[in-house]
Amino acid sequence: MNSSSSTSSSNLEHRSLLGELRGFEKGSFFDLGHPLLNRIADSFIKAAGIGALQAVSREAYFTVLEGTKLDSSNVPEISGSKKHNFPNFKGETNRKSLEAMVKNTSKESLRWGLAAGIQSGLTYGLTEARGTHDWKNSMMAGAITGVALALTSEDSNHEQIVQCAITGAAISTAANLLAGIF
Repeated sequence: MNSSSSTSSSNLEHRSLLGELRGFEKGSFFDLGHPLLNRIADSFIKAAGIGALQAVSREAYFTVLEGTKLDSSNVPEISGSKKHNFPNFKGETNRKSLEAMVKNTSKESLRWGLAAGIQSGLTYGLTEARGTHDWKNSMMAGAITGVALALTSEDSNHEQIVQCAITGAAISTAANLLAGIF
């Protein structure tokens, strides 16, 4: 193989990678053969990454707070399991700490990805079924997504499920209505 064909092949690979990365900004990173599947997968991947970052940053915050022994009286209390998701991760570098961090980060990523995938898929499906994209589709998709998130919680009860459904519907409807303004 001569150097010109090697350079040509390298440029072709480089251009196709750049084309894929540019395509990610314009729409779906995946082509699964159907717009619904593309939207669900794309939303899941993006939100799962955000969920992982959120879980790690929350734990880093509490680790620094504990490590510096700062007065946490001015810090708002975070209730339940959200306060310290990595109970075995206390600045140690042992295997148990790493396993706890990976497990809990994965769980948080899955929850965020699940929410985004369900929301996106339901919005798309309702739009296709009803023939219009409006606040009603967003409200229903948000309510169902809220229920799904509540059910993935370790300590879900009837009141929490209803609250999550109402909150999901309200946030989704507001996002839909505000999207037209901004």
